Amino acid sequence: MNLEQLKHVHIIGVCGTLMGAFAAFLKRKGVHVTGSDQHVYPPMSDVLSQAGVELLSGYRSENLTRFDARPDLVVIGNVIRADNPEARYAIDQGYAYTSLPEAMEKLILVNTRNLVVAGTHGKTTTSSILAHILVKAGFDPGYFIGGVSKDLPFSFQVSKTDLGVPFVLEGDEYDTAFWDKVPKFNHYLPVDTILTSVEYDHADIYPDFQSVLRAFEGLLSRIQKQGHLIACVDYDSIRGLISAPEFQARKIPVLTYGSYGARDARFTADRVRMEGEFTCFDVLDMGQKVAELRIQVPGQHNVLNALSVWIQCCELMKVSAEVFREALQSFQGVKRRQEVRGKVRGIIVMDDFAHHPTAVRETLKALKMKYPDKRLITVFEPRSATSRRKIFQKDYGEAFEPADQIFIAAPFDQTRIDTDNQFSSEQLVGDLTLKGKVARVFHDVDQGVKMVTQELRSGDLVAVLSNGSFDGFIAKLLGSL
Repeated sequence: MNLEQLKHVHIIGVCGTLMGAFAAFLKRKGVHVTGSDQHVYPPMSDVLSQAGVELLSGYRSENLTRFDARPDLVVIGNVIRADNPEARYAIDQGYAYTSLPEAMEKLILVNTRNLVVAGTHGKTTTSSILAHILVKAGFDPGYFIGGVSKDLPFSFQVSKTDLGVPFVLEGDEYDTAFWDKVPKFNHYLPVDTILTSVEYDHADIYPDFQSVLRAFEGLLSRIQKQGHLIACVDYDSIRGLISAPEFQARKIPVLTYGSYGARDARFTADRVRMEGEFTCFDVLDMGQKVAELRIQVPGQHNVLNALSVWIQCCELMKVSAEVFREALQSFQGVKRRQEVRGKVRGIIVMDDFAHHPTAVRETLKALKMKYPDKRLITVFEPRSATSRRKIFQKDYGEAFEPADQIFIAAPFDQTRIDTDNQFSSEQLVGDLTLKGKVARVFHDVDQGVKMVTQELRSGDLVAVLSNGSFDGFIAKLLGSL
């Protein structure tokens, strides 16, 4: 089956960021798209509504039997469990079904030059920058990005041009589906790969760091022989991956990058500084300045994200330095990445997806860099599978160092986590207090909104960090203000 043969696709778990983007793409192709989900919230609910996707609330077999004819294909999201009644019905009744990564592999990626952006951090922003630059440079790329870009009209796009066109993919290491327990990026047929970082994450599916490393070893083993690897050597883990005998034997060209002074980095970023609303930096190739770039989104992590894209575009795809510079300067960012959601009474309220301690630390450092004169108030919800476990309990005590005041929510549902392995918000607040920080815990959103509102004054910056809906915390806070 190919894309042109699809008349009706039903998507179970349609409100996931990538699933929703795929649903909107199919709708634009003229496919009748229906989907179901348990949790619906912006921005994906807005994307689906605008796209005209028919959305069903809750998971049940009746969502499939309500149609006059069976859907041509049922796509089952990776958040769906094996006991999900709707997915179970589709499988048991012999419906044609697949995962999203497998659908991508078989329907699209066999014909494209696949540029996979992978790593623990920075995947969404880096793939968004790459797609934006290639659009501005006239490549007409395809792209598949796990976030809502402020620059691109869609999160999912397939080019109308010839075979071999670039296709930018956010390469997620999370597993594909309950019947296919391998990373999503195993299906992405990489030609060139950007590897931004490798740290421990996704504690619900990776029991230890060695299993994470094996997943990324698998990605590197799949780079096609004509491809390249662009690797951030700020991470010892990445140094280990690229020096492994199995990878070295394949003779895949590696272009290394990192922070200024990073050992073995060919490309580095020097003189990182703020100039008005822009973060500016020099690109050094073997210590020699080759470009001076400006980007609207702040932080050393975003400088490195942009640097990796420079290598892909200017070194490997021969985009001119001037075209790249102008395109990067116009890049506005991604929703839920340092996104200003409102300004009320002189107070800025910002939304960010950060949940891993490294992401929390780098995001807060970036905000302090851009807003040095503002008091930084941070609100954090432990919501991801890893942040709800105690694996990073100590690390979070260090991650909030840039913040002036910290409010920690009680963790999201921990019922599936053994008591001995559960993250403790109270312990984190205690650790922060011992470090001289002003930190408080709250147990529901309404209580948290009240506590934060009482502390705020004109000139403050509030950074709300969560990888989920946080039960509408930001909207409630803005309303309270």
